[in-house]
Amino acid sequence: MMNRLERYLFRNLLVATLYSTAGLTVTIWLTQSLRLIEVVVEAGAPLRLFLWLLLLTVPTFLGIVLPIALVGAVLFTYNRLTMDSELVVMRAAGVGPMRLALPALVLSGAVMAIVFVLNLWLTPAAHRELVRMEYAVKNDYSQLFLREGVFNDIGEKLSVFVRSRDRDGNLHGVLIHDARTKDKPVTIMGERAIMVPGEAGARFVVFNGNRQEMDQTRGRLSELHFERYAVDIKVFSSAKGERWPDARERSTAELLDPPPEIAQYDRMVRQMKAEFHHRLSSPLFVLAFTLVALAALLSGEFNRRGQASRVTLSVLSVVVLQAASLGLTSLSTRTGAFIPLMYALPVLVLGPAAWVLAKGRPRRRASPVPASV
Repeated sequence: MMNRLERYLFRNLLVATLYSTAGLTVTIWLTQSLRLIEVVVEAGAPLRLFLWLLLLTVPTFLGIVLPIALVGAVLFTYNRLTMDSELVVMRAAGVGPMRLALPALVLSGAVMAIVFVLNLWLTPAAHRELVRMEYAVKNDYSQLFLREGVFNDIGEKLSVFVRSRDRDGNLHGVLIHDARTKDKPVTIMGERAIMVPGEAGARFVVFNGNRQEMDQTRGRLSELHFERYAVDIKVFSSAKGERWPDARERSTAELLDPPPEIAQYDRMVRQMKAEFHHRLSSPLFVLAFTLVALAALLSGEFNRRGQASRVTLSVLSVVVLQAASLGLTSLSTRTGAFIPLMYALPVLVLGPAAWVLAKGRPRRRASPVPASV
Protein backbone atom coordinates (compact mmCIF):
# COMPACT_ATOMS: atom_id res chain seq x y z
CA MET A 1 0.00 0.00 0.00
CA MET A 2 1.34 3.41 -1.02
CA ASN A 3 1.99 6.11 1.56
CA ARG A 4 1.06 9.76 1.21
CA LEU A 5 4.20 10.69 -0.72
CA GLU A 6 3.72 7.87 -3.20
CA ARG A 7 0.04 8.75 -3.63
CA TYR A 8 1.11 12.31 -4.38
CA LEU A 9 3.45 11.08 -7.12
CA PHE A 10 0.83 8.69 -8.46
CA ARG A 11 -1.76 11.46 -8.67
CA ASN A 12 0.59 13.70 -10.62
CA LEU A 13 1.50 10.87 -12.97
CA LEU A 14 -2.12 9.93 -13.54
CA VAL A 15 -3.18 13.48 -14.38
CA ALA A 16 -0.23 13.93 -16.75
CA THR A 17 -1.00 10.60 -18.45
CA LEU A 18 -4.63 11.56 -18.99
CA TYR A 19 -3.66 14.91 -20.46
CA SER A 20 -1.04 13.30 -22.71
CA THR A 21 -3.49 10.66 -23.89
CA ALA A 22 -6.14 13.28 -24.63
CA GLY A 23 -3.68 15.43 -26.57
CA LEU A 24 -2.37 12.56 -28.68
CA THR A 25 -5.89 11.24 -29.27
CA VAL A 26 -7.13 14.61 -30.51
CA THR A 27 -4.09 14.94 -32.78
CA ILE A 28 -4.66 11.54 -34.36
CA TRP A 29 -8.40 12.22 -34.54
CA LEU A 30 -7.71 15.28 -36.66
CA THR A 31 -5.67 13.28 -39.16
CA GLN A 32 -8.24 10.49 -39.27
CA SER A 33 -11.18 12.88 -39.59
CA LEU A 34 -9.81 14.29 -42.86
CA ARG A 35 -9.89 10.84 -44.44
CA LEU A 36 -13.30 9.99 -43.01
CA ILE A 37 -14.80 13.32 -44.06
CA GLU A 38 -13.70 12.65 -47.63
CA VAL A 39 -15.27 9.17 -47.58
CA VAL A 40 -18.52 10.34 -46.01
CA VAL A 41 -18.96 13.52 -48.07
CA GLU A 42 -18.32 11.75 -51.37
CA ALA A 43 -20.99 9.19 -50.48
CA GLY A 44 -23.39 11.80 -49.11
CA ALA A 45 -23.73 10.03 -45.76
CA PRO A 46 -25.33 11.74 -42.74
CA LEU A 47 -23.34 13.39 -39.94
CA ARG A 48 -24.17 10.71 -37.39
CA LEU A 49 -22.40 8.11 -39.54
CA PHE A 50 -19.27 10.26 -39.63
CA LEU A 51 -19.33 10.63 -35.84
CA TRP A 52 -19.75 6.88 -35.40
CA LEU A 53 -16.80 6.18 -37.72
CA LEU A 54 -14.72 8.73 -35.82
CA LEU A 55 -15.57 7.04 -32.54
CA LEU A 56 -14.60 3.63 -33.91
CA THR A 57 -11.11 4.87 -34.72
CA VAL A 58 -10.26 5.43 -31.05
CA PRO A 59 -9.65 1.78 -30.03
CA THR A 60 -7.62 1.18 -33.21
CA PHE A 61 -4.81 3.51 -32.10
CA LEU A 62 -5.33 3.74 -28.33
CA GLY A 63 -3.10 0.72 -27.71
CA ILE A 64 -0.20 2.66 -29.28
CA VAL A 65 -1.06 6.03 -27.77
CA LEU A 66 -1.25 4.87 -24.13
CA PRO A 67 2.40 3.68 -23.79
CA ILE A 68 3.69 6.83 -25.48
CA ALA A 69 1.48 9.02 -23.28
CA LEU A 70 2.69 7.23 -20.16
CA VAL A 71 6.34 7.79 -21.10
CA GLY A 72 5.63 11.46 -21.72
CA ALA A 73 3.88 11.73 -18.35
CA VAL A 74 6.80 10.06 -16.53
CA LEU A 75 9.37 12.33 -18.17
CA PHE A 76 7.32 15.47 -17.57
CA THR A 77 6.39 14.70 -13.96
CA TYR A 78 9.76 13.61 -12.63
CA ASN A 79 11.62 16.31 -14.55
CA ARG A 80 9.28 18.98 -13.17
CA LEU A 81 9.68 17.65 -9.62
CA THR A 82 13.44 17.72 -10.05
CA MET A 83 13.44 21.29 -11.34
CA ASP A 84 11.24 22.32 -8.39
CA SER A 85 13.70 20.56 -6.04
CA GLU A 86 10.92 18.31 -4.72
CA LEU A 87 12.79 15.14 -5.65
CA VAL A 88 15.92 16.54 -4.01
CA VAL A 89 14.02 16.96 -0.76
CA MET A 90 12.54 13.48 -1.06
CA ARG A 91 15.95 11.95 -1.57
CA ALA A 92 17.39 13.93 1.30
CA ALA A 93 14.62 12.51 3.47
CA GLY A 94 15.87 9.01 2.69
CA VAL A 95 13.45 7.98 -0.08
CA GLY A 96 15.32 5.70 -2.49
CA PRO A 97 14.93 5.53 -6.28
CA MET A 98 12.80 2.37 -6.17
CA ARG A 99 10.30 3.99 -3.80
CA LEU A 100 10.17 7.05 -6.02
CA ALA A 101 9.61 4.84 -9.06
CA LEU A 102 6.89 2.72 -7.42
CA PRO A 103 3.93 4.98 -8.41
CA ALA A 104 5.09 5.01 -12.04
CA LEU A 105 5.48 1.22 -12.03
CA VAL A 106 1.99 0.75 -10.56
CA LEU A 107 0.53 3.04 -13.23
CA SER A 108 2.46 1.20 -15.94
CA GLY A 109 0.98 -2.09 -14.72
CA ALA A 110 -2.52 -0.64 -15.04
CA VAL A 111 -1.77 0.71 -18.52
CA MET A 112 -0.29 -2.64 -19.53
CA ALA A 113 -3.51 -4.40 -18.47
CA ILE A 114 -5.57 -1.90 -20.49
CA VAL A 115 -3.39 -2.46 -23.56
CA PHE A 116 -3.82 -6.23 -23.18
CA VAL A 117 -7.61 -5.84 -23.17
CA LEU A 118 -7.46 -3.51 -26.16
CA ASN A 119 -5.19 -5.79 -28.17
CA LEU A 120 -7.03 -9.01 -27.49
CA TRP A 121 -10.66 -7.88 -27.76
CA LEU A 122 -11.55 -4.23 -28.32
CA THR A 123 -9.14 -3.19 -31.08
CA PRO A 124 -9.90 -6.11 -33.46
CA ALA A 125 -13.66 -5.62 -33.02
CA ALA A 126 -13.42 -1.86 -33.58
CA HIS A 127 -11.12 -2.29 -36.58
CA ARG A 128 -13.48 -4.81 -38.18
CA GLU A 129 -16.53 -2.60 -37.60
CA LEU A 130 -14.68 0.45 -38.93
CA VAL A 131 -13.72 -1.30 -42.16
CA ARG A 132 -17.22 -2.72 -42.52
CA MET A 133 -18.80 0.69 -42.11
CA GLU A 134 -16.41 2.27 -44.60
CA TYR A 135 -17.32 -0.36 -47.17
CA ALA A 136 -20.99 0.13 -46.36
CA VAL A 137 -20.63 3.83 -47.12
CA LYS A 138 -19.11 3.01 -50.50
CA ASN A 139 -21.30 0.05 -51.43
CA ASP A 140 -24.70 0.11 -49.77
CA TYR A 141 -26.32 3.29 -51.03
CA SER A 142 -29.65 2.17 -49.64
CA GLN A 143 -28.49 3.40 -46.23
CA LEU A 144 -27.40 6.82 -47.45
CA PHE A 145 -29.17 10.07 -48.30
CA LEU A 146 -28.92 11.23 -51.90
CA ARG A 147 -28.64 14.99 -52.02
CA GLU A 148 -31.54 16.71 -53.70
CA GLY A 149 -31.16 19.12 -56.58
CA VAL A 150 -27.62 18.06 -57.54
CA PHE A 151 -26.00 15.27 -59.52
CA ASN A 152 -24.77 12.58 -57.12
CA ASP A 153 -21.77 10.69 -58.50
CA ILE A 154 -21.97 7.00 -57.61
CA GLY A 155 -18.64 5.65 -58.70
CA GLU A 156 -16.86 7.01 -61.75
CA LYS A 157 -19.47 6.52 -64.49
CA LEU A 158 -22.84 6.60 -62.76
CA SER A 159 -24.68 9.79 -61.79
CA VAL A 160 -28.09 10.24 -60.19
CA PHE A 161 -30.17 13.41 -60.04
CA VAL A 162 -33.12 13.67 -57.62
CA ARG A 163 -35.40 16.69 -57.67
CA SER A 164 -37.12 15.99 -54.34
CA ARG A 165 -37.89 13.33 -51.76
CA ASP A 166 -41.02 12.74 -49.71
CA ARG A 167 -41.41 11.37 -46.19
CA ASP A 168 -42.06 7.83 -47.44
CA GLY A 169 -38.66 7.66 -49.13
CA ASN A 170 -39.96 8.10 -52.69
CA LEU A 171 -37.68 10.00 -55.05
CA HIS A 172 -39.36 12.39 -57.50
CA GLY A 173 -37.95 13.75 -60.73
CA VAL A 174 -35.20 11.15 -61.16
CA LEU A 175 -32.54 11.20 -63.86
CA ILE A 176 -29.89 8.47 -64.03
CA HIS A 177 -26.93 8.60 -66.39
CA ASP A 178 -25.09 5.28 -66.70
CA ALA A 179 -21.85 5.21 -68.71
CA ARG A 180 -20.46 1.97 -67.29
CA THR A 181 -20.93 0.14 -70.61
CA LYS A 182 -18.31 1.33 -73.06
CA ASP A 183 -19.63 3.26 -76.10
CA LYS A 184 -23.23 2.74 -74.92
CA PRO A 185 -24.20 5.40 -72.40
CA VAL A 186 -27.72 5.13 -71.01
CA THR A 187 -29.95 7.91 -69.67
CA ILE A 188 -33.03 7.01 -67.66
CA MET A 189 -35.67 9.52 -66.63
CA GLY A 190 -38.69 8.82 -64.46
CA GLU A 191 -41.42 10.53 -62.51
CA ARG A 192 -40.78 8.53 -59.35
CA ALA A 193 -38.26 6.02 -58.02
CA ILE A 194 -37.53 4.04 -54.91
CA MET A 195 -34.27 2.52 -53.68
CA VAL A 196 -34.40 -1.19 -52.89
CA PRO A 197 -31.60 -2.96 -50.95
CA GLY A 198 -30.48 -6.44 -51.91
CA GLU A 199 -27.74 -9.02 -51.31
CA ALA A 200 -26.02 -8.05 -54.57
CA GLY A 201 -26.27 -4.35 -53.75
CA ALA A 202 -28.82 -1.55 -53.93
CA ARG A 203 -30.90 -0.78 -57.00
CA PHE A 204 -33.28 1.89 -58.25
CA VAL A 205 -36.80 0.98 -59.33
CA VAL A 206 -37.99 3.78 -61.61
CA PHE A 207 -41.68 4.30 -62.49
CA ASN A 208 -43.30 6.00 -65.51
CA GLY A 209 -40.30 7.06 -67.53
CA ASN A 210 -38.14 6.36 -70.53
CA ARG A 211 -34.74 4.85 -71.21
CA GLN A 212 -32.44 6.24 -73.91
CA GLU A 213 -29.37 4.34 -75.07
CA MET A 214 -26.86 5.80 -77.48
CA ASP A 215 -24.79 3.37 -79.53
CA GLN A 216 -21.77 5.52 -80.29
CA THR A 217 -20.16 2.99 -82.65
CA ARG A 218 -23.21 2.95 -84.95
CA GLY A 219 -24.55 6.39 -84.17
CA ARG A 220 -27.99 5.05 -83.17
CA LEU A 221 -30.32 6.18 -80.42
CA SER A 222 -32.80 3.68 -79.01
CA GLU A 223 -35.63 4.73 -76.72
CA LEU A 224 -37.81 2.67 -74.42
CA HIS A 225 -40.89 3.87 -72.52
CA PHE A 226 -41.74 1.91 -69.41
CA GLU A 227 -44.00 1.85 -66.40
CA ARG A 228 -41.43 0.15 -64.18
CA TYR A 229 -37.71 -0.33 -64.69
CA ALA A 230 -34.94 -1.53 -62.36
CA VAL A 231 -31.41 -0.06 -62.43
CA ASP A 232 -28.60 -1.85 -60.64
CA ILE A 233 -26.21 0.61 -58.96
CA LYS A 234 -23.69 -1.80 -57.39
CA VAL A 235 -20.35 -0.25 -58.19
CA PHE A 236 -17.94 -1.97 -55.85
CA SER A 237 -19.61 -5.36 -55.61
CA SER A 238 -16.78 -7.32 -57.18
CA ALA A 239 -14.16 -5.84 -54.89
CA LYS A 240 -16.44 -6.30 -51.92
CA GLY A 241 -17.07 -9.97 -52.64
CA GLU A 242 -13.41 -10.86 -53.14
CA ARG A 243 -12.13 -9.04 -50.09
CA TRP A 244 -10.98 -11.05 -47.07
CA PRO A 245 -10.65 -9.50 -43.63
CA ASP A 246 -7.16 -8.35 -42.73
CA ALA A 247 -5.27 -9.96 -39.84
CA ARG A 248 -5.85 -6.83 -37.72
CA GLU A 249 -9.62 -7.23 -38.17
CA ARG A 250 -9.77 -10.83 -37.02
CA SER A 251 -10.52 -11.83 -33.46
CA THR A 252 -7.92 -13.49 -31.28
CA ALA A 253 -9.80 -16.79 -31.54
CA GLU A 254 -9.55 -16.65 -35.35
CA LEU A 255 -5.84 -15.95 -35.14
CA LEU A 256 -5.35 -19.02 -32.96
CA ASP A 257 -7.49 -21.22 -35.21
CA PRO A 258 -7.50 -19.88 -38.80
CA PRO A 259 -10.56 -20.72 -40.93
CA PRO A 260 -10.15 -23.68 -43.31
CA GLU A 261 -10.32 -21.48 -46.42
CA ILE A 262 -7.28 -19.50 -45.16
CA ALA A 263 -5.18 -22.38 -43.79
CA GLN A 264 -4.04 -23.27 -47.32
CA TYR A 265 -2.42 -19.87 -47.85
CA ASP A 266 0.93 -19.75 -46.07
CA ARG A 267 1.35 -16.00 -46.38
CA MET A 268 -1.94 -15.22 -44.70
CA VAL A 269 -1.27 -17.79 -41.97
CA ARG A 270 2.09 -16.15 -41.25
CA GLN A 271 0.45 -12.73 -41.08
CA MET A 272 -2.17 -13.98 -38.64
CA LYS A 273 0.47 -15.69 -36.50
CA ALA A 274 2.61 -12.53 -36.39
CA GLU A 275 -0.44 -10.43 -35.49
CA PHE A 276 -1.32 -12.78 -32.63
CA HIS A 277 2.15 -12.59 -31.08
CA HIS A 278 2.23 -8.82 -31.60
CA ARG A 279 -0.94 -8.50 -29.53
CA LEU A 280 0.67 -10.47 -26.71
CA SER A 281 4.14 -8.92 -26.80
CA SER A 282 3.37 -5.23 -27.38
CA PRO A 283 1.98 -4.61 -23.84
CA LEU A 284 5.36 -5.67 -22.42
CA PHE A 285 6.86 -2.54 -23.94
CA VAL A 286 4.75 -0.41 -21.60
CA LEU A 287 6.83 -1.56 -18.65
CA ALA A 288 10.05 -1.40 -20.68
CA PHE A 289 9.40 2.20 -21.77
CA THR A 290 8.57 3.24 -18.22
CA LEU A 291 11.69 1.67 -16.73
CA VAL A 292 13.87 3.31 -19.39
CA ALA A 293 12.44 6.74 -18.54
CA LEU A 294 12.75 6.15 -14.79
CA ALA A 295 16.32 4.90 -15.07
CA ALA A 296 17.28 8.00 -17.04
CA LEU A 297 15.75 10.50 -14.59
CA LEU A 298 16.20 8.88 -11.17
CA SER A 299 19.79 7.72 -11.48
CA GLY A 300 22.90 9.86 -11.11
CA GLU A 301 23.52 13.16 -9.41
CA PHE A 302 21.23 16.15 -9.33
CA ASN A 303 22.23 18.75 -11.90
CA ARG A 304 21.14 22.37 -11.51
CA ARG A 305 21.48 22.91 -15.25
CA GLY A 306 18.61 20.56 -15.97
CA GLN A 307 18.19 17.06 -17.31
CA ALA A 308 17.74 17.78 -21.01
CA SER A 309 20.37 15.23 -22.02
CA ARG A 310 18.74 12.47 -19.95
CA VAL A 311 15.28 13.27 -21.29
CA THR A 312 16.63 13.24 -24.85
CA LEU A 313 18.40 9.94 -24.25
CA SER A 314 15.25 8.31 -22.88
CA VAL A 315 13.13 9.63 -25.77
CA LEU A 316 15.60 8.29 -28.33
CA SER A 317 15.67 4.93 -26.54
CA VAL A 318 11.88 4.68 -26.61
CA VAL A 319 11.80 5.60 -30.32
CA VAL A 320 14.41 2.95 -31.12
CA LEU A 321 12.52 0.31 -29.12
CA GLN A 322 9.22 1.18 -30.80
CA ALA A 323 10.82 1.04 -34.24
CA ALA A 324 12.44 -2.29 -33.41
CA SER A 325 9.08 -3.67 -32.26
CA LEU A 326 7.41 -2.67 -35.53
CA GLY A 327 10.33 -4.05 -37.51
CA LEU A 328 10.20 -7.41 -35.75
CA THR A 329 6.45 -7.63 -36.35
CA SER A 330 6.99 -6.98 -40.05
CA LEU A 331 9.81 -9.52 -40.26
CA SER A 332 7.70 -12.10 -38.43
CA THR A 333 5.19 -12.08 -41.29
CA ARG A 334 7.96 -13.47 -43.50
CA THR A 335 9.49 -16.02 -41.16
CA GLY A 336 8.59 -17.30 -37.71
CA ALA A 337 12.20 -17.14 -36.53
CA PHE A 338 11.71 -13.51 -35.43
CA ILE A 339 8.70 -14.24 -33.21
CA PRO A 340 10.79 -15.08 -30.07
CA LEU A 341 12.58 -11.76 -30.47
CA MET A 342 9.26 -9.93 -30.12
CA TYR A 343 9.16 -11.15 -26.50
CA ALA A 344 12.91 -11.10 -25.89
CA LEU A 345 13.42 -7.44 -26.80
CA PRO A 346 11.32 -5.88 -23.97
CA VAL A 347 12.54 -8.48 -21.48
CA LEU A 348 16.18 -7.73 -22.30
CA VAL A 349 15.52 -4.03 -21.78
CA LEU A 350 13.93 -4.58 -18.35
CA GLY A 351 17.09 -6.04 -16.76
CA PRO A 352 19.58 -3.23 -17.45
CA ALA A 353 16.97 -0.51 -16.83
CA ALA A 354 15.99 -2.03 -13.48
CA TRP A 355 19.66 -2.40 -12.48
CA VAL A 356 20.42 1.25 -13.28
CA LEU A 357 17.32 2.34 -11.38
CA ALA A 358 18.10 0.18 -8.34
CA LYS A 359 21.67 1.43 -8.29
CA GLY A 360 20.31 4.93 -7.84
CA ARG A 361 22.44 7.94 -7.01
CA PRO A 362 25.98 7.13 -6.01
CA ARG A 363 26.70 8.17 -2.46
CA ARG A 364 29.38 10.72 -1.77
CA ARG A 365 31.96 10.09 0.89
CA ALA A 366 31.16 12.18 3.95
CA SER A 367 33.56 15.10 4.41
CA PRO A 368 35.33 15.35 7.80
CA VAL A 369 33.82 17.82 10.24
CA PRO A 370 36.29 20.56 11.31
CA ALA A 371 37.36 20.40 14.97
CA SER A 372 36.34 24.00 15.53
CA VAL A 373 32.78 23.16 14.58
